[in-house]
Amino acid sequence: MSSIPIALTIAGSDSGGGAGIQADLKSFSANRVYGASVITALTAQNTLGVTGVLDVPADFITAQLDSVFSDLKIDAVKIGMLSQIPVIEAVANGLIKHKAKNIVFDPVMVTTSGDPLLAEDAVDAIKSILMPMADLLTPNLHESAKLTGHPLSTSNQEMIEQADVLLDSGAKAVLIKGGHSADETCSDLLKSFSEELWITAQRIDTLNTHGTGCSLSSAIASNLAHGLAMTEAVQKSKEWLTGSIASSDQLNVGKGPGPVHHFHNLWGNQID
Repeated sequence: MSSIPIALTIAGSDSGGGAGIQADLKSFSANRVYGASVITALTAQNTLGVTGVLDVPADFITAQLDSVFSDLKIDAVKIGMLSQIPVIEAVANGLIKHKAKNIVFDPVMVTTSGDPLLAEDAVDAIKSILMPMADLLTPNLHESAKLTGHPLSTSNQEMIEQADVLLDSGAKAVLIKGGHSADETCSDLLKSFSEELWITAQRIDTLNTHGTGCSLSSAIASNLAHGLAMTEAVQKSKEWLTGSIASSDQLNVGKGPGPVHHFHNLWGNQID
């Protein structure tokens, strides 16, 4: 009997279930991998926003990492919310210790509703410690601007320039997500030192986009765990996420921007 691929998410918990650890585990399952988790923070959160954040102590994050890696064969790692410098250091040290591979880093800084999730003094630690460890960095336009110190990108050329800065900072590949632009299409830029690829999808008219960044990065980790090359993993994940967004109005979750439909390709068109 062959073993199922295993992906690990290292991120914060979303009590509303639409983003963070909960979205990652749903994405893993939807993309047919077994999901494990290391929780870095608890949030009091729903579709309307975040009302509280409780950081997990760094030594307990280390304990979670040691527990998971000592027993499970981890084929890929997705990193999400890391709000404090000690947490960033604990995660980095744990990944080095356990020789983690296929690391996808989604540098979560604010929620979709604008609530901050990363301490200001932790940005430099993100850049100097974790970015050089990432096989893929997946910032949105706002996160890319923050990490590079550039203004918000308003053109493809500016996205390319920011991707080059992020590559020079140590990331092996960068996926800058263009979903926050005002264009009718969503254009994401996948760039490494050897490749440049634009992935474009039609913008979908829905408010239910909570957790899109978490879901995409964890889907990419899933496909890397299956053994796909980076370009194919990103393209397949983007196609799956587009379907998840397009199907999100089938759900009726919360009073604000709801989650994407992670299981659209498994549950079919009817929800009883």
